[in-house]
Amino acid sequence: MKTRTIKKNEIKAKWYLLDAEGIRLGQLARKAAVTLIGKDKVNFSDNLLSGDYVVIINAKKVSIYPKKKESKKYYRHSGYMGSLKVENFQDLLKRKPEQIIENAVKGMLPNNKLRKQMLKRLFVYPASEHKNEAQKPEKLLFNTK
Repeated sequence: MKTRTIKKNEIKAKWYLLDAEGIRLGQLARKAAVTLIGKDKVNFSDNLLSGDYVVIINAKKVSIYPKKKESKKYYRHSGYMGSLKVENFQDLLKRKPEQIIENAVKGMLPNNKLRKQMLKRLFVYPASEHKNEAQKPEKLLFNTK
């Protein structure tokens, strides 16, 4: 019996909705990354874009450990000498809450040629309203103890 490889046109991508309210950042990013990669599917293929679309709402209300709120720092550099910008978690949460989740998910995705395409399937919104109502995303639930 031969191993059957899946073709690109056989992959059907679904839309999923994740609510970030009260969920820890790491748990949210892990769930989004697994869905984007497609590891939770039966027909997973690591050389094809077999993941689904993920819409994350309420990015402003994402949870993190209290000690990390002061200590976690985000760095960005423009390329010019002396232009390293350092911003802590609380300031970035006020300014651009969607960037926090995008960075966390990006860190959990594989570093290969499909990474950019996977990130294009991630949509993060700071409030509960989003532009992807027409796609009718299914709500994705977390396994809570």
